[in-house]
Amino acid sequence: MLRKITVALASVGLLAGLTACGSSSASDDPDAPLKVAVNPVPHGDILTYVKDNLAAENGLKIDVVTFNDYQQPNTALKEKQVTANYFQHVPFMKEFENESGTKLAFVAPVHLEPLGVYSKKVKNLGAVPRGATVAVPNDPANQGRALKLLAANGLLTLKPDAPATATERDIASNPKELKVKPLKAAQLPRSLADVDLSVINGNYAIEAGLAPNKDALAAEKPEGNPYANGVVTLPENKDDPRVQKLVRLLQGPEVKKFVADKYQGSVLVTS
Repeated sequence: MLRKITVALASVGLLAGLTACGSSSASDDPDAPLKVAVNPVPHGDILTYVKDNLAAENGLKIDVVTFNDYQQPNTALKEKQVTANYFQHVPFMKEFENESGTKLAFVAPVHLEPLGVYSKKVKNLGAVPRGATVAVPNDPANQGRALKLLAANGLLTLKPDAPATATERDIASNPKELKVKPLKAAQLPRSLADVDLSVINGNYAIEAGLAPNKDALAAEKPEGNPYANGVVTLPENKDDPRVQKLVRLLQGPEVKKFVADKYQGSVLVTS
């Protein structure tokens, strides 16, 4: 009797393991749909446009897998629930690699979402009061990026050796005695009324109805900008024909026109 129970339990365990593998792993079949993890805006909008208008005629099937934060798309890629993702820039990818011990491959850039400084309390940066509270993204790559934007607009200076992941410790001078308040990037638009300034990532700004090219008191310039968002995969899938085909479509003239028409300068195509 004990042997029968043991065999039964082993069979159930094997079945559960096979079911888990089947449900969580992205397919390596070259004819299978390419599962791509995205944030909703603008990545999801752009990828859905490619799926609905360009993919079929180019022999590509796409499954759009949407996440609302910056952590799950890379976790899904690491666990092979998707074959690629499209939401991040190289500094953010490097940060994930360092923290997780997982090697990723940045295949190609697609667009830039300019980081912007927004406020509901002041009309220009010259009117920022002493002791003002400035909300910034709390992930290291984008926090450093935000501090660089503030420095570029004269609100503070950073130490000459400040890294890409600069924090408050890397501030050399702070003449207005700004209080830096790191928050999750998704919370920044919602906290705008509670702080004097907020440095908001482009995708979350657009979702909140803010236009970096119109509403921001200051925004990043595209020239020489290392923060272009692009297609990322695992190293072994970098040459997957489906991934390469997706990159060609995302960098093609139809997508450039779609982005220009839809986002009116709030998203900038880099390719």
